[in-house]
Amino acid sequence: MAPGGVFCLLFTLVANNCKCVNLLSQPVESCIPHSIQAQVPVKIDPGYAVSQVPLGRCGRERLHLTSSDPHFTVNKDGAIVTAIVTTVTKKRSFWVWVSDGRGQTWRMEVQITPDPEQLHGYLPAPKAPWDLAHKRSKRRWSPLPFNIIEQDLPPFPKEMELVGSDSSVNYSVYYTIRGPGVTLTPKDLFSVDRNTGMLRVHYAVDREQYKQFVFEAQVFDKKTGKETDRPLDITVLVVDINDNAPTFSGPLEFHVAEQSNTGTEVGVVTATDRDQEGTLHTKIRFSLLTGNELFNIHPESGMITTRSRTLDREVQVAIPVIIEIRDMDGISSGLFSTGTATISLVDINDNPPTFRETVYKARIEENKVDVLVLRIPVDDKDEEKTKNWNAKFVITAGNVNGNFRVDTDPKTNEGLLYVVKPLDYEKGKVIMLTLSAQNEVPLVGSTGSWLSIPVELSVGDVDEGPEFVPPIKVIRVKENTVIGTVLGTYTAIDPETESSTGIKYYRVSDPGSWVSIAESTGELKVANIIDLESPLVTNAMYNITVKAVDLSSKSGVGTVTLLIEDANDNKPVIPDGVLVLCEEEGKMGSVTVHAHDVDRSPYSAPFHFQLPKDMQTKWRLGDAQNTSVVLEQAVDLPRGVQDVSIHITDLQGNGGIQVVTVRVCRCLGGECVAQRSSVSFGVWGVLAMLLALALLLLLCIFCVSACTTQGDKMYIEDSSGGMLLKSNTEAPGEEVKSANLLMVPTSGGMDTIDGSMKGAGLLQENANTSPGGLALLGQQTLTQQSMYRSSRQDFMTAQGQSSFYNSGHYGGGNYSDSLFYKQTHLSALNTWETNGLYLDQKLEHFGSESEERYADDVLRVYGYEGEGSAAGSVGCCSDLGDLDNLDFLDSLGSKFKTLAKICMDREERK
Repeated sequence: MAPGGVFCLLFTLVANNCKCVNLLSQPVESCIPHSIQAQVPVKIDPGYAVSQVPLGRCGRERLHLTSSDPHFTVNKDGAIVTAIVTTVTKKRSFWVWVSDGRGQTWRMEVQITPDPEQLHGYLPAPKAPWDLAHKRSKRRWSPLPFNIIEQDLPPFPKEMELVGSDSSVNYSVYYTIRGPGVTLTPKDLFSVDRNTGMLRVHYAVDREQYKQFVFEAQVFDKKTGKETDRPLDITVLVVDINDNAPTFSGPLEFHVAEQSNTGTEVGVVTATDRDQEGTLHTKIRFSLLTGNELFNIHPESGMITTRSRTLDREVQVAIPVIIEIRDMDGISSGLFSTGTATISLVDINDNPPTFRETVYKARIEENKVDVLVLRIPVDDKDEEKTKNWNAKFVITAGNVNGNFRVDTDPKTNEGLLYVVKPLDYEKGKVIMLTLSAQNEVPLVGSTGSWLSIPVELSVGDVDEGPEFVPPIKVIRVKENTVIGTVLGTYTAIDPETESSTGIKYYRVSDPGSWVSIAESTGELKVANIIDLESPLVTNAMYNITVKAVDLSSKSGVGTVTLLIEDANDNKPVIPDGVLVLCEEEGKMGSVTVHAHDVDRSPYSAPFHFQLPKDMQTKWRLGDAQNTSVVLEQAVDLPRGVQDVSIHITDLQGNGGIQVVTVRVCRCLGGECVAQRSSVSFGVWGVLAMLLALALLLLLCIFCVSACTTQGDKMYIEDSSGGMLLKSNTEAPGEEVKSANLLMVPTSGGMDTIDGSMKGAGLLQENANTSPGGLALLGQQTLTQQSMYRSSRQDFMTAQGQSSFYNSGHYGGGNYSDSLFYKQTHLSALNTWETNGLYLDQKLEHFGSESEERYADDVLRVYGYEGEGSAAGSVGCCSDLGDLDNLDFLDSLGSKFKTLAKICMDREERK
């Protein structure tokens, strides 16, 4: 390819096949400059604004702007914008064409140059001097686009333009084209002569489908098949012809209020044309073919306006109007379409309701209530079932006492006249009303006003019963008024005779029987005590219903309302119940006392609280409110129930002593809880500990003496004979302090097998004999019960002899004692009598206790005493467990271990 070779586009005019228009036949001064310059980036992205076409001198007419370079497009406002990605490495120019609606066309050259700061990165490397010496550089032209006419007439193909390249001077070349219209849809529209470069078009094309074509032309060496020049973009513009008539693009239904002012906007008719914008082919003009006497239409904008104020919906609801739209700015040769627009008239309330009669008459009996008296029809020309048509009736005169009400029938729009209060024939035989018919909205666009009509009502006479005057009589009375006091007189009158003669009076309703009424005179007297605080009184009012009966047995009813005035007949009282005063450590407890007085102000609160002198040593009063006071301890008080006297008076000083019951106790969650036994040592506890130490010392002396004395072993004779042992005797609890805990028989009547306990100074003996010669059991009693626990089992031998076995522990040591005695005439032990004796003693003990023993005789949890104690539980009801277990020896102190060691050494020596 010859370096620097270029395409050139040769324009030829084919007289037989082309229709040319001389755009400059009549020179007109251009409204745009001949050229403008702009600097752009080297790489321009789509949407980049290159420059602006100054259109200020081109008027307000619609302009059509096009660009000769497909890489750029021109908006309606004159902005030149990049259409596709474009690279500018050197100065470049193209044309912008501007056409107005009158067929005038101007062109402006746009010269763009790249940004020099960005250009360095895009410039090719410098060439060697010898390369530059053998090559000649020429300026490459960007050819202007050429045109074809849409829907061109046959015959085809038709020659368009000739394409040539400078490389054809040095090479034998051939030409090819590719792109839209050639190898892309629509295919085979264009072709090129391979040898001459003549472009041809092969069939007609529709501009509304394809506005332009941009395809690529290439030139090749016939011998080598290589390109001899760079490809060139060819732009073919399709010239529009007026082949499309305008069409309506929007709805043709409009609304306007009747009697609108002249020039009121009705709506805008919109239309479009598929031909090229900005040309006469798409310049549409609007006109009315009918309805010109009522409406106007703007020829360019299509706005419909009213022409007069004679639009009347009651004459014609909807008005059809025929509209014509024509292109070519309305010239007769332009294409056109017609359509019918419907203009609906919106109703306004310009017609008041009218009556069908000039006067209405009706008759109604007296004393009738909620009765339909009359139907009043009306007519209205406005649109039905709207606020302009719905009637609203108003009584403008004659309804002073409010005896009548008028409604509207929603279906028929008629007026309905009702009697809501009974009429009295004696007060008026004929009643004249004035009735006005209106609408729900005011009248507009009319010089008329609301119409009215007279209504004449005749009242029928009916024999009536007596009537109380007034219907409700109010009498003021103080409560506690003396019985027999006259409150007043309440009488009725016969409306026929206007007299009270012969009328008798009776009570119909008097819940408390507080008032009596004289049958002949209607005199009211107090019959019972009137109490304002009674539940029969509401808002200090008490109602009594009275009936009057005339000689014809006609009756009437009236009401007497007693307005009761309060009296100071009640004192402040404290409600029944026990108040709980919770003890608090470090400070005195307190409780709030509330009082109540059923009287009303000023015979009620605020109350005055005061303690009597005998109460002030133990109690004091704290913060006093309207109806309450805080009762506080003045000194420490024992737990239990206390009665406190408080003197309470109302605002007038009426009152007295009130007693409130207060329980002083320890609380949990605001409520008293049961007292727990104290775990602290008392005097008896200390004495018991001292006695235990003394007994421990005696036990040590005894053990030393026993270990130094040789004795024979003694075995208990087992005479049970395999019998089941009877065990129904329980050891007494800690509470039975005076009971003997261990029973041991005396020598009378039995043989003692093991008497090692005797003589040790630990037991006491008592012997008794029954009157029948029966030897009773001797008693052995250990008085320090808190240090001793014992159990006993009684049994009978096979030979009829009674025996028992005792076991227990004293202090830290255990003992066991088996006793056997002979008895010839001895029956079984009466253990029930023994248990009864213990129970009587315990009841006597609890009966002698004071109030402070509150809730002692209940089950309670004992304090945890730790682990490892051989003594077990100390509770009176605890399970004694296995008292014969000798594991306790492991827990004895060092002194006992020393004693045991001495005894064991002595046994070993033997």
